Amino acid sequence: MTEANVAPVAGDSPNALAGVEAEIARACKDAQRDRASVTLIAVSKTFAADAIIPVIGAGQRVFGENRVQEAKAKWPALTSAYPDIALHLIGPLQSNKAKEAVALFDAIHSVDRPSICQALAKEIESQNKHPQLFVQINTGEEPQKAGVAPGEADAFIASCRDTYGLTISGLMCIPPVDEPPAAHFALTAKIAARNGLTNLSMGMSADFATAIMLGATHVRVGSAIFGQR
Repeated sequence: MTEANVAPVAGDSPNALAGVEAEIARACKDAQRDRASVTLIAVSKTFAADAIIPVIGAGQRVFGENRVQEAKAKWPALTSAYPDIALHLIGPLQSNKAKEAVALFDAIHSVDRPSICQALAKEIESQNKHPQLFVQINTGEEPQKAGVAPGEADAFIASCRDTYGLTISGLMCIPPVDEPPAAHFALTAKIAARNGLTNLSMGMSADFATAIMLGATHVRVGSAIFGQR
């Protein structure tokens, strides 16, 4: 199966999940990687609990949300019922939502500016909770998109560590929609390697196989599991 063949199975999320899992396994085999080296984040943004529960029932335990408030409204009841769920914030974070984000999420993929670093450092210390942190790289340097420019990434990562005392787990990127993603994934991997970072959050429904070939450790897949929003 090629990337172009990865398509949502509308109304049948458990079967769609199985198809995505098979494609991830295939991509890992092609890349000579262990399947366990790639975490599938099922992106459940905009979907209600009744759409998420069948996917949990099919065995998925890692989910991604774009907005703190949406996640706060629907996930506490789900994580109470399924305590082994891991929840990742994959969308932009405002510094005034840092307290809620640290309390709710197991990972935050959108660290991209000093105000966020300062707010996260304060809440991590206050709550004694340590979510996994990813710096978002704006590989296409798109003005409308969040993230650190590639040329500023090394200094920003050093500042996260040295100025704010944050433990950075890896990098995240979202390539421009009108460009082939491979070069953007490769650039993100290069920045991670020279900064001693082992985790790479990159690849979505249409391109996760390419991302896995280029080192992704976390792939963020929504429509190929849940169908079109």
